[in-house]
Amino acid sequence: MSHLPRLIRVIGIIAKYRLDDFLVDQPGGSFLRAALLPARLPWLFSSKGKGSRNQRLRLAMEELGPIYIKFGQLLSTRRDFLDQELADELQSLQDNVPPFEKPGVEEIIAKSLGQPASDIFQELESRSFASASVAQVHKAKLMSGEEVVVKLLRPGIREVVTADLKLLKWIARLIEERTSLGKRLHPVEVVNDYEKVIIDELNLQSEGANASQLRRNFENSPELYVPKIYWDYTRRDVLVMERIHGIPVTDVAALVEAGVDLKKLAETGVEIFFTQVFEHNFFHADMHPGNIFVSRENPQNPQYIAIDCAIIGTLSDDDQEYLAKNLLAIFKRDYRKVAELHVECGWVPAGTRIGEFESAMRSVCEPIFEKPLKDISFAHLLVQLFRTAGRFNMEVQPSLVLLQKTLLNIEGLGRQLYPELDLWQTALPYLESWNSKRLNPFTLINKIGEELPNWVDQLPHLPVMVLDAISQSRQLQRLNANLAELQQQQLERESRRHRRAVTGGILALLLAAASLFEPLNSWVSGTPVITAVLTITGVFLLSDLLSFKR
Repeated sequence: MSHLPRLIRVIGIIAKYRLDDFLVDQPGGSFLRAALLPARLPWLFSSKGKGSRNQRLRLAMEELGPIYIKFGQLLSTRRDFLDQELADELQSLQDNVPPFEKPGVEEIIAKSLGQPASDIFQELESRSFASASVAQVHKAKLMSGEEVVVKLLRPGIREVVTADLKLLKWIARLIEERTSLGKRLHPVEVVNDYEKVIIDELNLQSEGANASQLRRNFENSPELYVPKIYWDYTRRDVLVMERIHGIPVTDVAALVEAGVDLKKLAETGVEIFFTQVFEHNFFHADMHPGNIFVSRENPQNPQYIAIDCAIIGTLSDDDQEYLAKNLLAIFKRDYRKVAELHVECGWVPAGTRIGEFESAMRSVCEPIFEKPLKDISFAHLLVQLFRTAGRFNMEVQPSLVLLQKTLLNIEGLGRQLYPELDLWQTALPYLESWNSKRLNPFTLINKIGEELPNWVDQLPHLPVMVLDAISQSRQLQRLNANLAELQQQQLERESRRHRRAVTGGILALLLAAASLFEPLNSWVSGTPVITAVLTITGVFLLSDLLSFKR
């Protein structure tokens, strides 16, 4: 097993933090806890095993390193499966990773860009000012005098990620197959989602492309600014980006000192989110506070600055449409519509009983709606709805998980800035506007206009397509006729065999009855020809009867 050394290390940390407590009351849990006992012995008197098990899980992930920290952060977004306390604990994981020093910054740049760093930068700080799990960032100045930041991928991180992913998948399969908790949490699915996220983060060119698209979407916008990417100096392992000078969004004291309108700032954050989801269908899915700053210019109409666009979410046209319809139905407390939409869009199986699903949705939403709207967490309501739908075998949509995670971040941040934020009131105009555009005749005409060139391209092929369809229809009719004829023949054969079997059964009964009468029995046994005929007939009928039963 190539990942044996890592497995041994993981087992040691599991024992150290007494994570076997999660196996209590799980099928097979007693056996697994007993198997861990030798590894636990060195830590019997350690303080590492104290505290709540959720805290110990967080500490264990921090000790295991950056890959497990990011996995814990992603797991925290699955609030439709996790209990509130565990999700909050995992969400608090801090990605504080010591910076790497070797190889040197200049060496990495020269290898990636094919020229010495001194030919590109007039200034380049060798010491990083920010360090994360997969990359670190250095301040620099281009020869043109523009201030930039240089993001460098950690050396050897791809090999580490590959090895850790293999181990995580193995552990996830083990947990899912052996414990009821695993069947509920779907850890294999979570690890697969995590793999997609982390692989995208290992390509800085992909991050740069996402940032460029987001920048175009909000070009000249007073609400959001995205720094420029310098493509001449960006590669898979190196990204050079415009340096920004904003206020960290969590530094409320600095924002107040700068005169920023916090109410306007909170509402703008929500507006940016819904603009990305329903107008651009391209949303920044990693908008935690460390990636968001606020411009010092125009504090009464504040502008956000977004960095680190490695994780981007998009929705299919169907998901986008059904999400908007679902949210509007929730606003109107039309739970029947919510249930029907979940079935229509394939989020729950087609055979789901609408009435039962509607009742479950109502039981979740009604107690929540008893509060004033401003006191209701929009994101947590969605979590509750997804959790309820999970009881009806709702398939997890990765795009919706990213959306849920982003909404949790946005709403949490907005209420931190302005506790009275009414996200519902801010969101409703966007949903109504989206719905109005969808129903607008001009929108329909525009869609027809967009599709018209494709239809024109297909016109020359239309006669052939019609003839092919007619031919296929005739072939299908012939096939159905032949099938019906074969079925009729099969029924007739079965009927004949059934009659023979019945006749044989009656004959066998008659012979059995006859054998009870001594005179007739002696006559039959004394007549070789009759005996032979009856024997052969009986064997034939018996074989036919057995064939019929098969």
